[in-house]
Amino acid sequence: MNRRSRIRNTAGVVAASAVALAAVQGSSAVAENGESRASERATVCVGTRPTGSPTDPELSLNRLLRYVEKRGETRYARVFTGLAGDDDPRTAHVYRIPSKAFDADVCAHAEKGIRVRLHDTDVTARRLEALVESTGDRMDRWDGEFDLREVGPDPSGFVFFGVDDPAKADLVLKKDLGPFWAKHIRVEYAESASPL
Repeated sequence: MNRRSRIRNTAGVVAASAVALAAVQGSSAVAENGESRASERATVCVGTRPTGSPTDPELSLNRLLRYVEKRGETRYARVFTGLAGDDDPRTAHVYRIPSKAFDADVCAHAEKGIRVRLHDTDVTARRLEALVESTGDRMDRWDGEFDLREVGPDPSGFVFFGVDDPAKADLVLKKDLGPFWAKHIRVEYAESASPL
């Protein structure tokens, strides 16, 4: 089972949902316009700590994901972008601004049999969430140009915008949000705005 969270914001209602993360070794997530959202190469380490639950190895991955999330939201908030997990093979995908200290911390806590892929980004989770919050506070900002139906951060380093007219919205959003955000947004068609 893959894990990735996305926030859906509909008329001021924010709800969390899980969506699949397709991760291919040696490649990164690439936006439809061809721009990379994370590094093409990932640093990989393999856990060596004794397994806490040999009868249920999936718990090892869950423990690591919880640990990384907690450390990323506190001590390493200045570099942490997000994370995702793949159960087969058991892999933690950690997206962060390169940090030797954070990498060492994460790798040191991975249990035996867990692979950690560390992906480079240039944006933090806090910055992504700030854009989501400011957009959610003004969902009607682009009324008359396109219909914004969903908005949410993606752990690999971009903000997802679900709209009625992706081609038009992509141009408007990139112009309005500026050059930094132009490479950190992904605009897709969303059928309708509905809270989960």
